[in-house]
Amino acid sequence: MNRPASPNPFALAQPVMADVTLTRDDMKFIATLVYEQAGIVIREHKEAMTRGRLARRVKALGMNSVAEYCAFLKTPQAAGELPELINAVTTNHTAFFRERHHFDHLRKDVMPRLLQERSGRRGRIRIWSAACSSGEEPYSIAASCRDVVGPRSDLDFKILATDIDTDILTRAEAGIYPAELFERLPSDVKPMLKLEGGAGRGEARISEELRRMIAFKRLNLIEKWPMSGPFDVIFCRNVFIYFDTQTKASILDRFVALLAPGGFLYLGHSESLPQPHPNLRLIGRTIYERTA
Repeated sequence: MNRPASPNPFALAQPVMADVTLTRDDMKFIATLVYEQAGIVIREHKEAMTRGRLARRVKALGMNSVAEYCAFLKTPQAAGELPELINAVTTNHTAFFRERHHFDHLRKDVMPRLLQERSGRRGRIRIWSAACSSGEEPYSIAASCRDVVGPRSDLDFKILATDIDTDILTRAEAGIYPAELFERLPSDVKPMLKLEGGAGRGEARISEELRRMIAFKRLNLIEKWPMSGPFDVIFCRNVFIYFDTQTKASILDRFVALLAPGGFLYLGHSESLPQPHPNLRLIGRTIYERTA
């Protein structure tokens, strides 16, 4: 005769697993809420990804289920949670010198032209990284421009780097990355990303010289923008893929309004304009120039 095992008073209590079931109604609610808050479209086939990302918030808040989290989001007390929800559902895949041809164009064609136009006039050059993620893009921009600009004191050069995700902005501003990311870079661009000591084991930090070239700010692309421009260059890569046509067209019009005549807009490799724009012409692989 088998006896039921007696409870072991020394056994460690097992953590209670949260219920991560995401119902169709809750999926629809989350997709609508994220669209209203950030203009990001979450399609039905992203259900598994959404469930996994919501589960992190459920765990962080000590809740018992995704359903409880969704119910919480419908209360007035959830206003402070909305930025965390947006942080959770946004994707931050990026890399140093990703889509290399953009940085080659910036360094070899755009910057020499801008320096020639503005030499001796205490000229102003502004570049905007409109969805900077964890910082690899703006640091690649800074590295591409630094050697061209050199030690000139007659030039007002700044890079604005913005993102909707506050967590990722904190990481970007710190400029600390796994050292292996730099080791894998092509040999001709590796020296351009100046590094400094002081990071943890297995990590490397972008030099202060490059970090000083960049101002990191939170910005929601579908809300009012505080800057007035003009910008000489705007990077907005692999962002339009998350918006619907109407939102893309609206943001594109606002980019063009802030882009100086003769300025350049870089999009991601899989992106294109939602429709031909009367003030933009395609001059290279996902490189557009403002014509008027």
